[in-house]
Amino acid sequence: GGFGAVYKATYHGVTVAVKQVKKSSKNRLASRQSFWAELNVARLQHDNVVRVVAASTCSPASQNSLGTIIMEYVGNITLHHVIYGTRDVWRQGEEEEGGCGRKALSMEEAVCYSCDIVTGLAFLHSQGIVHLDLKPANILITEHGACKIGDFGCSQRLEEGLSQSHYVCQQGGTYT
Repeated sequence: GGFGAVYKATYHGVTVAVKQVKKSSKNRLASRQSFWAELNVARLQHDNVVRVVAASTCSPASQNSLGTIIMEYVGNITLHHVIYGTRDVWRQGEEEEGGCGRKALSMEEAVCYSCDIVTGLAFLHSQGIVHLDLKPANILITEHGACKIGDFGCSQRLEEGLSQSHYVCQQGGTYT
């Protein structure tokens, strides 16, 4: 992401993804906000949302780190890779090519992916979480072909009882 790096690791015998959030010299406030925004989903569990396992602001190994977030390991294939073929190992074929020697998404795959994403978003919204940076690069695909929404660094938690119109703003995500 924009404020850190993600690594594959083992935590209590389980494979996890570890996100090290770095302090940004250019925008300290934004990097801090990104770290805490990632934790908006810390207590949530849903099949279509990447689960946060643990987090810490203690990082003695590096003075340049705001903190560490440990998440379930989903893999490293995103919807962006699938759509644009940047991971040739993901899908290769000679028929129905979508360009660059890769197969186009079938209608069934597109519908399944869409259903997973909508289901995950509906859950997040029911919990008062808005993602604000939903794009193919932030949708991870499991080895079983399920989609999980990840990267909550731009997300916001809406407060109960306030009108949704209070949240209309110019904040947006990133483009890839």
